[in-house]
Amino acid sequence: MKTVTKTFEFSASHRLIRDDWSDERNQHVFGRCFRGHGHTYRLEVTVAGAIDPETGMIVDSRILGSIVREHVVADLDHFDLNTAVPWLQGKLTTAEVLVDAIWDRLEGVLAEQSVQLTMLRLWETNSFCATRTAE
Repeated sequence: MKTVTKTFEFSASHRLIRDDWSDERNQHVFGRCFRGHGHTYRLEVTVAGAIDPETGMIVDSRILGSIVREHVVADLDHFDLNTAVPWLQGKLTTAEVLVDAIWDRLEGVLAEQSVQLTMLRLWETNSFCATRTAE
């Protein structure tokens, strides 16, 4: 199987909070992430597919970039993930939950381009990321 990966960056703010918990419990479980803060996220999107014999590509990088920017980055960049993103409402904004939500946004639209989403990796910091792979 051949794959290609494209990387994107976006900045966003959030806080880790469960509305059904007290502030004390949220503070205990989430620590300083209970307070509002921001990250410059790095998103790696990997797709697989057949190489087009005419172009030599699995997918045109410009098309892949346009799809991810339209369906993900435009909604997240410089926004508060807890309040400003309808498709994240009611969800904890951990990297693990975010990578699942982003997968749900991209899987179908990428399939329309005859490619399969095989991996997403969302870097929250330089040393921590969440990864989802095709099952």
